[in-house]
Amino acid sequence: MIYLLYALLAVLALLVALLVIAVVRTLLMPSKTSDYQPKADPRAETHAQKLSKMIQYETVSRPDDLQREKFLGFHKVLEELFPLVHQHLEKTELEGSLLFYWKGERHDKPIVLMSHQDVVPAEGVWEHEPFSGDIADGKVWGRGTADTKASVMAFFQACEELLEQGYTPQQDVYMASSCTEEVGGPGATMLVNEMTRRGVKPYLVCDEGGAIIQNPIGGVNGNYAMVGVFEKGKANVKFTARSSGGHASAPPRKSPIARLAAFADSMEKHSPFQKKIMPEVAAMFTALAPYATFPMKLLFGNLWLFGPVLKIAMPFVSGQAAAMLQTTCAFTMQKGSDACNVLPQEANLWANLRFIPHQGMEESLALIRQRAEQYGLEMEVEEGGDFTPPVDIHGEPWQQVMAAIDKTFPGLPASPYVMTGATDCTFWQGICDSCIRFAPVIYGPEQMKGMHGLNENISVDCLPGAVDFYKNLIDLSK
Repeated sequence: MIYLLYALLAVLALLVALLVIAVVRTLLMPSKTSDYQPKADPRAETHAQKLSKMIQYETVSRPDDLQREKFLGFHKVLEELFPLVHQHLEKTELEGSLLFYWKGERHDKPIVLMSHQDVVPAEGVWEHEPFSGDIADGKVWGRGTADTKASVMAFFQACEELLEQGYTPQQDVYMASSCTEEVGGPGATMLVNEMTRRGVKPYLVCDEGGAIIQNPIGGVNGNYAMVGVFEKGKANVKFTARSSGGHASAPPRKSPIARLAAFADSMEKHSPFQKKIMPEVAAMFTALAPYATFPMKLLFGNLWLFGPVLKIAMPFVSGQAAAMLQTTCAFTMQKGSDACNVLPQEANLWANLRFIPHQGMEESLALIRQRAEQYGLEMEVEEGGDFTPPVDIHGEPWQQVMAAIDKTFPGLPASPYVMTGATDCTFWQGICDSCIRFAPVIYGPEQMKGMHGLNENISVDCLPGAVDFYKNLIDLSK
């Protein structure tokens, strides 16, 4: 017994010693603050006016309908707003999607600036009409301002301003913009196929995804350049429960909807998916640690000790943060019988899954299928695709983006970021090893809430910085 007591005391002493080391390390870590704010710039009003005109032209995409004529109309707006781009760059139109080529002095490290033209539908009651493009309260309002016509405007304007100066890029520059991103349509594939036909392998693709995020994670305040390093995979999955039906006055045990509900409840309370802090996520925590409040700084700065604690704590910090650690399953739709007093012979439940690299599509689907079978459910994968390979955060293309951020936004901290959503960049992975997700605009809580929601807007004062980022990214291509 005495030996057991000594062993427990030794373990306790070790834990105390480790905690003391972690606290001392944290106290010695220099504390930093992110105080970056965009500076006043006389170009902001011009940029806002151009974005406003782009918003006023409605470009809602529809599944199974390319609506080429609609997007050709939007292209006329772009031609009016950016005449030098259309005079000097080679334009290719592919069923509404766009590819512009700006010939550089060299061709061995071509870069692609990318963001989509299409937007999601605008429903509900808005403060400013969704396609008004109103400029009010220091913001441009309307569907597509944040997602993602602001970045489309920014890289077109960047090229326009460089052309005004008589500038010739050292490396080839492409601007790509699909018209089907929001519906997962063929636009991006067409663009990639065209690049492949030309024999072009991009050195760097810079698409939407990450951005300059305000207060990106609990305990970390201010603006931060959160740069996307990979996308999680995704799948839409249908679960079916069957029975012989019958009248609701004599309900059986384990009816279809009850089984579906029990299954969904078990998934939410006891997820089968493994949590893991990947190297890219660890790099994010390390980058943000000096800017965090002391409790979060202690956790982020000492992953060697608190990694297991973070795995537990992240869901309480934010759903976005928790999604960076594991595959997620969100139940989104359900269907039963067509009458309130009739038991369904078939009931359905749909889920959207997002796959993390350490537990990809095949393994994650196998785990959820096993769970579904325990409740007597059938499972069908309606559509899906796996995660994309992470970008090398030590490679030259990554460093080029970091240099452009540093040059454009002095004092703005930058960090790797895991994309939990999906973008057109996924389709470019086959021809480019460095697909980086970063839109150089500021998203505060209001902008994050407005994307795909009500009252979407973007701040006018962040637009010149977005333009300058693309100019610097082009100029840093050697």
